[in-house]
Amino acid sequence: MSVNVDVSADRVCVPKVVRSRGRRPLLPDADPFYQPPSGFGVLPKGTVLRSRKVEIALFGLVKQKFSAWQLLYRSCDLNGVPEAAVTTVLLPADARPDVDRPLLAYQCAIDAVAPQCFPSYALRLGARAFGAVPQLELMIIANALDRGWAVSIADHEGRSGYFGAAREPGYRVLDGIRAAMNFVPLGLSADTAVGVWGYSGGGMASSWVIEMAPEYAPEIDIVGAALGASVGDPGETFIRLNGTMHAGLPSLVVAGLRHIYPGLDRVLRQHTNAEGLARLDEIEKLSTAAAVLRFAGDDFDHYIDIPLADLLATPEVLEVLDDLRLGNRTPQCPVLMMQPVHDQIIAVDDVDGQAKRYRDGGAHVEYLRDQLSEHVSLMVLAAPAALEWLSDRFAGRPLARPRTKNVLSVALSVKAIRGYTRLALVAARMITGRPIKHTRRLRLRPSETQLQAQTA
Repeated sequence: MSVNVDVSADRVCVPKVVRSRGRRPLLPDADPFYQPPSGFGVLPKGTVLRSRKVEIALFGLVKQKFSAWQLLYRSCDLNGVPEAAVTTVLLPADARPDVDRPLLAYQCAIDAVAPQCFPSYALRLGARAFGAVPQLELMIIANALDRGWAVSIADHEGRSGYFGAAREPGYRVLDGIRAAMNFVPLGLSADTAVGVWGYSGGGMASSWVIEMAPEYAPEIDIVGAALGASVGDPGETFIRLNGTMHAGLPSLVVAGLRHIYPGLDRVLRQHTNAEGLARLDEIEKLSTAAAVLRFAGDDFDHYIDIPLADLLATPEVLEVLDDLRLGNRTPQCPVLMMQPVHDQIIAVDDVDGQAKRYRDGGAHVEYLRDQLSEHVSLMVLAAPAALEWLSDRFAGRPLARPRTKNVLSVALSVKAIRGYTRLALVAARMITGRPIKHTRRLRLRPSETQLQAQTA
């Protein structure tokens, strides 16, 4: 398919829209929409290559009444090699093109290698994605639409689903933001205020977004990032979860990373037996929930010919673990971090370390450590706090002083209770298939263009 793209214009228009057909979407590895046109690598990063209108559904079943498109755009991988990526962009059902609105880049906890877990598939009407976390997160994402925001949900793991990779999730999300700003139906502009949000695997991807933004996309006006259970140190997480009921999660990471780190793949093939390699192949086909259930209690020591501690101490593996550690680059935007103290998956010490590294680099970090929540519950309980904090950033309200605050629970406040009521109302509309409209007044700080006009 040929695509005519005017790359000389300030905004990129794609004259031909590819429309999805039928009620059952194709998986990404079988869908021609995901295949980029020849020669796309010479185009600027974020160039829209193809677009289509899509229908979004709760758990693939209940059609949602808000506007949704998918954009194929030019991005790059871990090593800077051009690749095509996809983001799903949303607007409230009643969105007007003449209304200024912010853009939320929401990173789902894809946490899988299998394509049925990619948001661009799992969120669509008719998708069969049992056990894919993005289907659950749609009920949180809809609250951004309720506030009148545009939303971009990139497939931040790329077309091959390399869960846990360093840097490249940031590249894909940032280029997805560029693509969204260039996509005329969204009504955005180059000075649109951008917020970043994600939880768990999505918090890890969001961390890469704000760490890579200063050098990769300095023109994007990121006003704040809300990071929930953002992993901090994936290597330490692997060691701790190995042999536990959550052992499938680090196995998913290893299964993906072996494809992009040649040294890691070489060490694995040298020391892993046939059964272990077969299990890594198997887990690449499973959803997040299925992988956790299937590999509960799995111990990597059973499949290698040297102790796991010795394998992790090899130079090739140490290089990968160092590459994955978050916090070695300093975000320039303010950051809200939230973490359960008694998280059964992500250790609070690892997130403490990420927060400290950000602060040591000069970042503004507000850090809430929740005493009562565990990993899954905080994803929902922290949503009102994240939404309010991002709303304040979009409105240009003053920041609280940077600090670490231990709270009994983020749920124990009048503001939080109001937030949960709003979450429940939005959820009820989604379950019944009613429109998700903009129900709150948009409060936005003046853009650079508006400020210049005021002072002219």
